[in-house]
Amino acid sequence: MCRSKKKLSTEVMEPNHRPRRSSSTSRNSSSPAGGAKKSSSFNDHQSSSSTSQNLISPNGSTESFILNNLKNSQSWASSKSSHHSLSSLKGVLFPEQPHIYNFTEIRSETQNFLKNPLSSSSTSTSWRCVLRGQDVVVIQRKFRRPMKTDELVDHVAMICRSHHSSFIPLKGASVSGNYIYLVYEYTQGVNLSEALRNRRNPNFTVLSNWISRIQIASDIAHGLDYIHHSTGLGLGFVHNHIKSTSIIVTEPSLHAKICHFGTAELCGETPNEIQDPNSEIVPKKSPELKKCGSKGLKFEGTRGYMAPEFQWTGMATVKSDVYAFGVVILELISGKEAVKYEFDEESGGYVRVSVIETAAKAAENGGAGLRGWVDKRLKDSYPVDVAEKLIRIGLDCVETNPNNRPDMGRVAGRVSQMYLESKTWAEKFAPLTDFTVSLGPR
Repeated sequence: MCRSKKKLSTEVMEPNHRPRRSSSTSRNSSSPAGGAKKSSSFNDHQSSSSTSQNLISPNGSTESFILNNLKNSQSWASSKSSHHSLSSLKGVLFPEQPHIYNFTEIRSETQNFLKNPLSSSSTSTSWRCVLRGQDVVVIQRKFRRPMKTDELVDHVAMICRSHHSSFIPLKGASVSGNYIYLVYEYTQGVNLSEALRNRRNPNFTVLSNWISRIQIASDIAHGLDYIHHSTGLGLGFVHNHIKSTSIIVTEPSLHAKICHFGTAELCGETPNEIQDPNSEIVPKKSPELKKCGSKGLKFEGTRGYMAPEFQWTGMATVKSDVYAFGVVILELISGKEAVKYEFDEESGGYVRVSVIETAAKAAENGGAGLRGWVDKRLKDSYPVDVAEKLIRIGLDCVETNPNNRPDMGRVAGRVSQMYLESKTWAEKFAPLTDFTVSLGPR
């Protein structure tokens, strides 16, 4: 008995390796159930080793507790109740550990990365598969800066412990060479870009009423506020991938979930030290930047969502997140793309059209201009005053000077108030959902 318990303690204390299957006890305790107290890093598991050995001792009260639960069994290994008792005991003694996946396991479940590819771009590739009984999405990205193994494991542990209803949780990660494989929970739905602009039928959108759009705005605002302020990862934690294609509209509830939480941190896209979000940002060009074709500093971003200072310095901050959020809000209200190129008959060439520029122009013309700018597919059935206030929040978020952009905590509070106002409006005025117009003689 003493020897088997000591082995249990040793196996649980090795977070980077799967437990050895040397006994029936280890076969039925592959992952802790999650205790009442959360740890801050894998180092905490190491420091609790002596405590666990004292709790599981041959002559201690813990052994008596386990034996009392096995009164009706023939042996400890074959008893179903013993498995439950040990699982509960492990959950109390050892907090939940994030999954560190073996690369061969990911390669096997994706059939050498040929099964169920979801998307591919210059920066990432993703696959859908089942890992350890869970439906997940595996995203491959390249490291942008070197990261020590201990640092990476510690960051994965902290990010996996962060949970919010408005973002898709990270389940774990694996590393192979210069690439990291991030495992996220699979969520049924379509991205916001496709929900707004159906490629097969541009006149159709699942977000055909105002309440669905203000709900999505509230979900994104609260999710980003949580990332910036409440993850436990420190103030100034940055997402760096906010855009309409990185937001999933779930089915059938039409709520929004933010993808790629923790990607920037784990891939080395952010600075080593998290900056204070309240510190002033000086938007000046960096003399060290070179052209993309040179061997100088390079950075990645999505056209239409990159804040001006990010284009100058390549440094992602909470303020650049706010800028991208503002662009998404303007897309959500207008139904238009962040940026596109339209053919100009006068010049015979293509003209760049930005949702920020068209929104600013509409705001200059006052209420009538803003109402004409709102997505026509809403059929003028929305609270005009709330829509105007949301447009102005979007424009505040895309201010050229990052120091003039609002904090996401303040934005989330204002959007929540607008959601309540919209619900009150919907209760008073039942929207007209369908009507016909006849041009025939009466």
